[in-house]
Amino acid sequence: MANVSVRPIASRPSVPDLLARAGEIAPLVRERAERTEAERRIAADVIELIRAADLFRIMQPRAYGGFEYGFDVMAQVVAVLGRGCGSTAWVAGLGICHQWLAAAFPGQAQDEFWADPDAIAMGSYAPVGRATSVEGGYRVTGVWGFASGCDNAQWFFLGGMIPAPDNAGPPKPGFFLIPSADGQIDDNWHTIGLAGTGSKNIVASDLFVPAHRVVTFADLLAGTTPGAQVHGIALYRQPLMAVLPYTLVAPVLGMAEGALHDFLEMAKVRTTRGAVAGGNNRMAEFATIQTRVAEASASIDTARLLMLSDITKTYDAVVRGDVVGLDTRLGNRLHQAFCVRLLIQAIDALFVASGGQGIFTGKLVQRMWRDAHAAATHVSLNWDAVSTMYGQYVLGLEPKGQY
Repeated sequence: MANVSVRPIASRPSVPDLLARAGEIAPLVRERAERTEAERRIAADVIELIRAADLFRIMQPRAYGGFEYGFDVMAQVVAVLGRGCGSTAWVAGLGICHQWLAAAFPGQAQDEFWADPDAIAMGSYAPVGRATSVEGGYRVTGVWGFASGCDNAQWFFLGGMIPAPDNAGPPKPGFFLIPSADGQIDDNWHTIGLAGTGSKNIVASDLFVPAHRVVTFADLLAGTTPGAQVHGIALYRQPLMAVLPYTLVAPVLGMAEGALHDFLEMAKVRTTRGAVAGGNNRMAEFATIQTRVAEASASIDTARLLMLSDITKTYDAVVRGDVVGLDTRLGNRLHQAFCVRLLIQAIDALFVASGGQGIFTGKLVQRMWRDAHAAATHVSLNWDAVSTMYGQYVLGLEPKGQY
C-alpha cells in the first residue's frame, strides 16, 4: 500500500462510546424523519453528523484511519440509529459496511479510495453492468437500480460481468469500483417505504474502469479477495453473504425497538376515548395490549440474539481458520430473513394495537411499519426466496439463490 494521508485517530473508541454517539444522533434524525422521507434522501448535514461521530470508521482498516471493528459493532450502532429513522439507519449501515467491502479490493484501489479517508461508498449489487476488456481495464455500461444513499457517496460499487483476461473463459460476476462523479443519478425513487434512503438508479455509458478496481463475487463469497491478503486479518476474510446482509437486518431491529419504546410510552398514559361506549379506560390495562407488548418484546429479543450469535459464530470460525461451509452460510441466510420476519411481526402487533392514533403521518409507528415492510422486499431478506433456498439445501437439492 502506498503512503496515504489519513486523519490521525487519537484512540480507538470503545463500543459503549460508539453506541453513545449513535444514541446522541438518533433523536435528531427522528426529528428529521418526515423531512427525510419527503426529500427522499439523507440530508448532507445528517451524513456529516454521522461522519463527525466517526461511525463510518467502524469497519474501516486501521491502515487507513479506521477502527477495524466487526459486523457485531456495526449492527448494534445501526440499530440505535434505526430507533430514530429507518432510512437514515439503512444508509448509515451501508456506509459503514461498505468500508469493509472497499477493503476487499486490491491495495491500489484502496489507496485511491482512502486518499480521502472520510470517503464513503454506495452502490448496486446486481451484476447488470456490461463490460468489455480494453488495455488496462474495462469499458462498462449499464443502469443499476436500488443504489441506496447514492446522493451521499464519493464512490460507487456497481455489479457487472467481468470479462476473463484475453476472453479466456466466460465472464464472472463482480463489482466495479468507480468515483461517484463518473456515474449519473437517475431520480426514480418514489416509494411508500424507506423513501428517505434515496435508492435511485445509477447510469454509466462506456465508462473506463482500471483493472485494479474490480473484485469478483466468487472471491467475496469465499473470503479470498485481494484485500483479504493485503490486510491479513479475519475481519476481511469473512464470506460476503454470511455476514453482509445483517447490515440490512440491523436497521429493521432498530425500527422495531423504536416502535416498542414509543408504544410503551404512549400506552402507559393513554386512556381510550370510545366511539359509543367503553371510553376512559387505561390502555395499559387491556389484556390485548399486554399480549401485543409481550409478543413484540419476545420477537425483538429473539431477532437480536439470533443476529449477534450468527455474526459471532462466523467470525470465530474464520479466526480459527475453519472453512465457513454451506451449513453456516445457508443457516445465516435463513436467519437473516427470519430475523426480519420476526421484527415485522413485532411492528405489526404494535401498529395494529395503536388504533387510529397510529395512522397519522407524524407518528413513528406507521413509518416504521412501512419501512420495515419495504425492507422485507429486498432480495437478500425476502422470506419466500431465502426460505426456499434453505429448504432446497436441507432436502438434498441444489440451493438456488445468494449464499
